[in-house]
Amino acid sequence: FRLALIQLHVSAVKSDNLQRACGLVREASAKGAKLVALPECFNSPYGTQYFKEYAEKIPGESTQKLSEIAKECSIYLIGGSIPEEDGGKLYNTCTVFGPDGALLAKHRKVHLFDINVPGKIQFKESETLSPGNSFSMFDTPYCKVGLGICYDMRFAEMAQIYGQKGCQLLIYPGAFNMTTGPAHWELLQRGRAVDNQLYVATVSPARDEKASYVAWGHSTVINPWGEVIAKAGAEETVVYTDIDLKKLAEIRQQIPILSQKRCDLYGVEMKK
Repeated sequence: FRLALIQLHVSAVKSDNLQRACGLVREASAKGAKLVALPECFNSPYGTQYFKEYAEKIPGESTQKLSEIAKECSIYLIGGSIPEEDGGKLYNTCTVFGPDGALLAKHRKVHLFDINVPGKIQFKESETLSPGNSFSMFDTPYCKVGLGICYDMRFAEMAQIYGQKGCQLLIYPGAFNMTTGPAHWELLQRGRAVDNQLYVATVSPARDEKASYVAWGHSTVINPWGEVIAKAGAEETVVYTDIDLKKLAEIRQQIPILSQKRCDLYGVEMKK
């Protein structure tokens, strides 16, 4: 099946972001994509100073648009993420809609991005956001898909549990920056893919040098052998790739690590 990653240029005008995203989703659908994914914070600039201003209820304006375009195009739409307001708290939340427009999954970013690299970048999502507390998976006729958002990708246990639960594709909307992007963006994706013998796709906003937070870009798809099979540059674009589940099965047969794990010695478990 064909997967499309929309590396969207995100502006400060929410309505423009929604309109542009819907247009690119239509374009991707017309080119045969069955699963289409948007980037982290696709409807608003990324930054703690923006989350409260742009936050919405779910359902709300942005998710209603996503539901409508998923139904119109008859696709599975991974809606990147938006700032969500619920019960007085803010979350960084990814919604997924099916070909009938129904909400299939809602993933709140589990690991908040609180880092301090002296002289380069300091960022603290926990100043405004609350963490999610659950894993998020959804089924398609093609395969089961696991969701994470950006910083979630650094936590190998989360990806391993998705693999244990039968996911063959992991999708991470994410906005790595100009410090962590060149160092770890591709490395982490390849690690998650090889460790669990599955496909990993990441969807970044396009790079905007004028933004207060400059995203690395380079939306990517990695196969279960750890190879980069599709990759964007820094500009707005749509990345297409065909996900070959026969290749995944062959790799797992050739190197059967999943059946060779020493569960008598170690294990990773989902607690809730």
